[in-house]
Amino acid sequence: MTSTTRPAPDAQYASQLDGPPHSTPGAEEPPSRRRGISSGAVEMGSCALASLAAIWLIFTIAGLSAPVGFAVCWYLLFVTFYCALSNNLHGRLVMKDRLATLGVWSGSLVAGGALAAVIGFVVFKGAPVAFARFPHFWTANMVNSGGNSPVTAVGAGAAIMGSFEQVGIATLFSVPIAVLTAVYLVESQSFLARIVRNVVDAMTGTPSIIAGLFVYLIWVQPHGVNGKSGLAAALALTVLMLPLTTRASIEVIKVIPGGLREAALGLGAPPWRVVLQVVVPTARTGLITAAILGIARTTGETAEVLFTAGGSTRYNLSPIHGQQDDLPLRIYQLIFQPSINAIREAWGVAFVLVFVVLTLFVISRAVGSQQRGTFISRFLRAAHRPRIGETP
Repeated sequence: MTSTTRPAPDAQYASQLDGPPHSTPGAEEPPSRRRGISSGAVEMGSCALASLAAIWLIFTIAGLSAPVGFAVCWYLLFVTFYCALSNNLHGRLVMKDRLATLGVWSGSLVAGGALAAVIGFVVFKGAPVAFARFPHFWTANMVNSGGNSPVTAVGAGAAIMGSFEQVGIATLFSVPIAVLTAVYLVESQSFLARIVRNVVDAMTGTPSIIAGLFVYLIWVQPHGVNGKSGLAAALALTVLMLPLTTRASIEVIKVIPGGLREAALGLGAPPWRVVLQVVVPTARTGLITAAILGIARTTGETAEVLFTAGGSTRYNLSPIHGQQDDLPLRIYQLIFQPSINAIREAWGVAFVLVFVVLTLFVISRAVGSQQRGTFISRFLRAAHRPRIGETP
C-alpha cells in the first residue's frame, strides 16, 4: 500500500502565491493577472469617459464656458465614479488602494506640470536671449547695459562667476559643519544634543531675509562702504544653508542599519573610525543629496545678496574686496528698469540660473551614485587583515 506525501500548508500556500516553481522568464502571466490589469484600465477609462460626457452635457445645457472649472468638475466626478465602481466590483479595500494611488499620481502630475510650465516659460523667454550670440551672453558683463543697448551687447558672465564663488564658499563652510553636526545629533543623546537639535529646527523655519540682515548688521554696516563683498554674501548663504543641510543629513544617517555599526565595533574598530569609515561612506549618496538641497535652496536667494553682495556690472574675481554680482541679484536689478531690453536681459539671466542649477544637480547625482560600497569594502578588508605577529 503506497502512501502519498502531502505538502506542508506553508509550502502549499507559498506555491499558490509564487506560481509554478519552474517558470521560464518568457512564459506568459496567468490569465487572471492579465484580466486584472486590463480590467482596471478599462474601468478607469470608462469612468473618465462617462464623467467627461456628463460634465460636458451639464456645461452645455447651462451655457458655461470655464476651462479650469470644467477640468476640476470632471476630475471630481471621475474620482466619484471610479471609487463607486471599484467599491461595487472589488470591495472597499481595493477601492481605498486605488483611491490612494490615484491621489498620489494626481499630485505628482500637478506638481510636475507646474514645474514643467515654469521651466518651459523661462526657456521660451530666456533661451533666445542667452543663445543670441553664443557664448557672448555667458561671458560678457553688464557694463554696456542701458535703455537703448541691445541684449547682444551685455551678458551674465560676471553674475555667473559671482554666484559660483558665493555658493561655493558657502558650501565649503556649511557642508562639513552640517555633516559633523548631523552625526553628533544622531550618535549622541545628551542634553547638549537636544539643545542643538532644537536650534537646528528653529533655524530651518527662519525667513531667509533674517540671514541677510544678520550678516549686514554684524559685518557690512561696521565696515561702511567696503562692507559689501562676495564673502559677506557667502556668510549669509551659509547661515541659510547650514540648518537645511543638517536636517537633511540627520534623516539620511538615521536610515543606516544599526548592524553595520555593530559589525564594525565587533571587529575592534573605535567609534570614531566607525563613523568616519562606515557611517559617512554608507550615507554618501544621501549626504550629497542633502548638500544639493542646500545649494538649490541658496542659489536662487535674493534678499541675502541684496544686503551683502551689492551687485556690480563688472567682473570681480575677489570675494573679499569690492562688491560682487550675483544671478538672482542681477535679475532683481534688471526687472525694475523701465526698458524692454532690460526685461529681456532679465529673462536671459533667469534662463542661465535655471540651467546652472539643473546642471549642478545632474553632475552631483552622477558623482554620488558611483561606487557606493568602496569605502565599506576597504574597511572590512583592513579589519580582517592579520596584525604583525598574528597567524593569518
